[in-house]
Amino acid sequence: MKTSTKFLYTFVTVSLSGLLLSSFFNGPQLTIRNFSFPYKQAGLTERQAAAHLLNRFTYGATPGQIDEVVNMGLEKWFEKQLNANMPDDSLNQALSQYDALKLSNEEIASQYPRGGVIARMAIKDGVINKDSINNVLDKKEYRQKLAAYMQQKGYKPEQELFRQFLNQKILRAAYTKNQLQEVMTDFWFNHFNVSITKNQCAEFIPAYERDVIRPNVLGKFDKMLLATAKSPAMLLYLDLNSSVGVNSKATQRGNKAVMNIAIQNEMMMDPTSKKAQLAKKFQQAKKAQGLNENYAREVMELHTLGVDGGYTQADVTQAARVLTGWMVYPMNDGYGDAYKKLADNAGDKLARGGFVHEGDFLFNANRHDEGEKTVLGKQFSANGGYQEGIDLLEMLAHHPSTAKFITNKLAVRFVSDAPPQSLLNKMAQSFTQHDGEIKQVLITMVSSPEFWSAQAIREKTKSPFELAISSVRSLNASIKQPYQLYLWITKMGQKMYFYQAPTGFPDRAQYWINTGALLNRMNFGLALATQRIPGISFDLAALNNHHEPESAQAALATYGKLIIPERNLKETVKLLTPMLNDPQLVNKIDAAAGKTTVPAELGLPQADDMMMNDNTKAKKGKNAGLKKVNADFAMVSLKGNNSMLSQVVGVIIGSPEYQRR
Repeated sequence: MKTSTKFLYTFVTVSLSGLLLSSFFNGPQLTIRNFSFPYKQAGLTERQAAAHLLNRFTYGATPGQIDEVVNMGLEKWFEKQLNANMPDDSLNQALSQYDALKLSNEEIASQYPRGGVIARMAIKDGVINKDSINNVLDKKEYRQKLAAYMQQKGYKPEQELFRQFLNQKILRAAYTKNQLQEVMTDFWFNHFNVSITKNQCAEFIPAYERDVIRPNVLGKFDKMLLATAKSPAMLLYLDLNSSVGVNSKATQRGNKAVMNIAIQNEMMMDPTSKKAQLAKKFQQAKKAQGLNENYAREVMELHTLGVDGGYTQADVTQAARVLTGWMVYPMNDGYGDAYKKLADNAGDKLARGGFVHEGDFLFNANRHDEGEKTVLGKQFSANGGYQEGIDLLEMLAHHPSTAKFITNKLAVRFVSDAPPQSLLNKMAQSFTQHDGEIKQVLITMVSSPEFWSAQAIREKTKSPFELAISSVRSLNASIKQPYQLYLWITKMGQKMYFYQAPTGFPDRAQYWINTGALLNRMNFGLALATQRIPGISFDLAALNNHHEPESAQAALATYGKLIIPERNLKETVKLLTPMLNDPQLVNKIDAAAGKTTVPAELGLPQADDMMMNDNTKAKKGKNAGLKKVNADFAMVSLKGNNSMLSQVVGVIIGSPEYQRR
C-alpha cells in the first residue's frame, strides 16, 4: 500500500473516525428601526456575542475583528452590514484584472459564444464540415480548425469566462468589507439556483449573480423574485423561454401551417389514412411547441410557497399558462442576427402589439396563452397579457406560505439546522408586516433570544466554501491564485455553481459531514497551513506578534485562541494533542498535502491554452495554442513549511471545532 493511502486510512480510522464524528454531531441605505441584542440574557459576554455575530454573518473573523466589533458596538456593526455600502477599494482593485465581469449578457454572448454556436458559425462560413463534428478520427483537426476560427473572429473560450467568475467569488468572500451582503448573495443564489451544467444558461450566470441577485439580497423579496424570473439565466435554466401557450397566436398560426403541410403531404402519399395521420402530426406539432411547466412548478415549490405550500398540480399548469410568452430578448448567440434585427427594428410596434422589452427580457405576446386561468383560487381574466404574470408573482411573493417557507430557510442558514418554532413564528410575522423586506426579517431574527441561545451557538456547520474562506481570513492570507482554493473546495465536495438541481446545495450538517469529508477537511488544513496551496501566502508568526511558542502544546493553546476565538477549547486541545506528538506527522503532511491531486475533469474542460494560471499570460511560441496547461488542475507539490507551528495550525483548521460556525 502506498504511503499516502496508508496515511489516509490510518488517519481516519485511528485518529479521526470516532472522535471527530462524535465531537461534531453533539442596496441603498434605509432607515432601520432601533434594535438591541439580548445576548446577556443567554449568559454571553460581549466578546462571545461578537464572535457569534461574525460566525453567522461573515465568512469568518479576521485577526482583531472581534475587538473592532466590540469597540463599534454590536448593533452598530450589524446596522452597517445591513446597509452594505462600505467602500471596497482594495477588493475592486483585485477584481479589476477580470475584464469579463463587467460585460453585459449581450456582450458575453458575442465575445464568449458557446461551443455549439461557434460550430454552427464555422459551418456556415465553410471553415469546417458538419460531418467532421461526430467523426472521431478528425477530432484533433476539427478542434484545431475551430480554435483558429475563434482566434480569427476574436472569440474567447467560455472556460475563461467561468474561471474569472469563480475567482471573483472567492476574492469577494475573502476580502469584502460588506460581508453580510456577500453571505446573503450566496444564500439567495442557492435559493434561486441556476447551474453551469446547463449549457444554454451557463454564459448568463455571471450577470445573473451580479445584476439580479447581489443588488437585491437585503431588499424586498418580491423585487428579487421578479428579477430572477425575468433573467436569461433562469428563463433558460427552467425552460420558461421555450413555453408557448396553447391558446396563443403563435400556436394557432403554427397549427394552421402544420395542418396545411400535413394535408398536402397526405394527399400525395396515402389519402386513405389521411385522418389518422393528420391527427398524429397535429399532436406532435402541439407537443413540440407546447406548454412547459418546469418554472411554474419550481417557482411554487422552491422559490415561494414550499412543497407543502397548498398548491396543486392544476395550479402549476395554470401558472405555466399565465407565464407563457416570457422569454430572453434575442442576442447574437443562437437566435440569429436576422431575428435580433427584426426585434430591434420593431420599436413602438412591439409595445402596441402587447410586447414588453426590458433589457434582456422580452414578453412575446404572440406566444402568450390568451385564455382564462385560475391559480390558488385567483382568477386571471382572458387577454391579461404581461401584467398577469406580474400579478401571479406578486401573489406568490406575498402568500402566507411564502412567509413561512422563506423565513424558515433563513433561520436554518443563520440559526440552526432545526430552528425553534417560536423564532419561526416571529420571523414569518416580520416578513408579512414589513412587506417581505429581508433586512427587517434579519433584525427580528438577531433581536430574538433564540438566536443567542445555547442551542444556536456553534450549531451550524461550515460548507467546504465557508471552511476555505474562513481559513484564509483567520490567517490574514494573501490570495494570488484564487482558483487553487476553488480546486480544494471542489475536492471537499462543493463544486460552486455546478449544483445541477434547482434546489441548490442543502444547508444541513448531514449533507457535509462524514468520515471522508472530515479527512479531506483535515488534509486541506494541513496543506494550507504548510503553504502547499500555490498562490496562498501568510505569516503565522505575525498573528502572535512574532512571539514563537516554546512547544507544540503551547502553540496549540495560543493559536487555538487566535483561530477559534472566544470558545472553550479544552476538548479540542485534548483531541489534537496526540496528533502533534506523532513523530511521523511531517511525513504524513507530505503524503496528504504534497501529493494531493484532483480529477482531470472538473466541469471546466481543460481546453487548449484556455485555462491559464492566475496572473499568467499564454506564451506565444512553437507550441502555443495546442499545449495543455494543467497548472490550475493539479495541487502541485511545493517545498512548503513543515515547521512545528504550521503543523499546529493545520490540525486546528482541520479540527471538528473549527468546522462549527
